[in-house]
Amino acid sequence: MQVDFYQLSRDPVDQVLPAIAARVLGLGERLLVVAGDSQRLDRISAGLWGGPPESFLAHGRAGEGQEDIQPILLSQAVAADNGARHVALADGLWREEALGFERAFYFFDADTIEGARASWRALAKREGVTPRFWRQEGRKWVQGP
Repeated sequence: MQVDFYQLSRDPVDQVLPAIAARVLGLGERLLVVAGDSQRLDRISAGLWGGPPESFLAHGRAGEGQEDIQPILLSQAVAADNGARHVALADGLWREEALGFERAFYFFDADTIEGARASWRALAKREGVTPRFWRQEGRKWVQGP
């Protein structure tokens, strides 16, 4: 199981997540996006709708019906009602349920960095978990310390 830690230093998650979501969909996979705050989910939804028409990222919200057909499902709970095998934790909080997915994308910023560090240390010790760290350099993501 792979956990990708994304340190948000330049752009907020609602601007970064669409590119990650597009890559997941490009692999023929589905994505569950989790945030505890419904306002954050609103901003993420706007970001997913906000791209050019050729980069349309169809998605829905948990609780609105037809969750099972959504390629990207936004939820306040880690429940892949759309059958996703990839999860994006979009509010800087690690959730142990993410370990039930094939891959997790864990987004954190300066306000949640201490929790991310603690999660990194704990996950690095777990059998079968491969943590990777990504940081922003300009408009690119670079893997590394």
